Amino acid sequence: MKQRLSKARTVAAVAVAWGVLVGGAAAGTTRANAADGGLTRSTPVRLAPGVTYTEFRMPLSRGLVHGHLLTVDLSAPAVTVDLLHPAAVAARARVSELAGERDAVGAVNGDFFDISEAQHPGVEATGSSVGPAVSSGRELKAAVPNGQRFGPALPPGATTEDVLGVGYDHRARLDRLALHGTIRTPHGSWPLRGLNQYALPEGAIGAYTAEWGQVSRERAVCGTDTDRAAGCDTDAAEATIRNGRVVETAERPGAGVIEPGSVILLGREAGARRLRTLHVGQRVRLAHRLASRLPGRLRCAVGGFPVLRNGHPAGGLDTAAVTMRTSAGIAHHGRTLLLMALDGEKGLHQTGLTVRELADLMARLGARDALDLDGGGSSTFVTRDQHDEEQVRNHPTDGRERRVANAVGVFSTG
Repeated sequence: MKQRLSKARTVAAVAVAWGVLVGGAAAGTTRANAADGGLTRSTPVRLAPGVTYTEFRMPLSRGLVHGHLLTVDLSAPAVTVDLLHPAAVAARARVSELAGERDAVGAVNGDFFDISEAQHPGVEATGSSVGPAVSSGRELKAAVPNGQRFGPALPPGATTEDVLGVGYDHRARLDRLALHGTIRTPHGSWPLRGLNQYALPEGAIGAYTAEWGQVSRERAVCGTDTDRAAGCDTDAAEATIRNGRVVETAERPGAGVIEPGSVILLGREAGARRLRTLHVGQRVRLAHRLASRLPGRLRCAVGGFPVLRNGHPAGGLDTAAVTMRTSAGIAHHGRTLLLMALDGEKGLHQTGLTVRELADLMARLGARDALDLDGGGSSTFVTRDQHDEEQVRNHPTDGRERRVANAVGVFSTG
């Protein structure tokens, strides 16, 4: 998908940047009050009923912060929000492609994901996201252990189960989704501790469905609960369940398409030893759900970690690493969703933010709660243009769109 940022718009952006840096109000922008630290915003553009687009700029001593913001009125009857994702959990796609496939009005990239397995030679990176994923009410996957997370270290108190959720009540919220699952066998009931995850807890059994895709499941038995880089466990076993019965067993993680209606159970250490007691023909029943901490069914959920709660930055946020950021904010008691991504265009003295600075920014933009999503080269902001095509509004730092695990999409029937 080509970026439709014209030369004229680039020149205008430079002019606005200089206007902000010298303290003047540039044409087409509105100055925030002094408490906003010089934050300026362009005049909001209505993309669809309940959805507006704004650019903003904020000067810092090291450069100019330039970002893009979607403001979504979740109480508008025409508006819905959903998780966009490729055809498989273990796959990646560009945000513009995901948005175009479902005619989204706008979208930003979502959760951190398994992008590299340099520590495990010969093991394929899965592309699967870190946290839980729910799309159109369908539970796609659960969270990997905290120590298996790909991305920056979690701040104190955060877990890989943290999500931004949007319910069928048209309210957004910060929540946590924990996997509750049981495997019932002739040998007793065992806990199910994984669902379509690129990493399983030590000693656990996880389930892989057709939604996982055809990528090898070998990564699931690499690393430990506290060390992502630890080696891959050779004590592993699988059992394929179809129509409630064991139809196949194996002594190592497999790959390839999983037939619809089939479930592959993969165990490591103690979990593998349990699976080896199963034999072809035995009955096995599975039950699982992603349990929310808050009442109300979620239409969608995407993983990340909280940076802002009740208008205050979360404790222990990083103040050193500066990069481009993507974030989702919540305002007006969950009735408003703010989707933000920074611009990584080169040559305009632009800068990124630390996580702590991101929390401050989201508060200035009006959020009471906010979640940090994947950033750096993944930060992508897409809206539909006047030609009904998906336009990448920001400049990803890689110079092109990165393929990502999922995205947050906004829809309006107006």
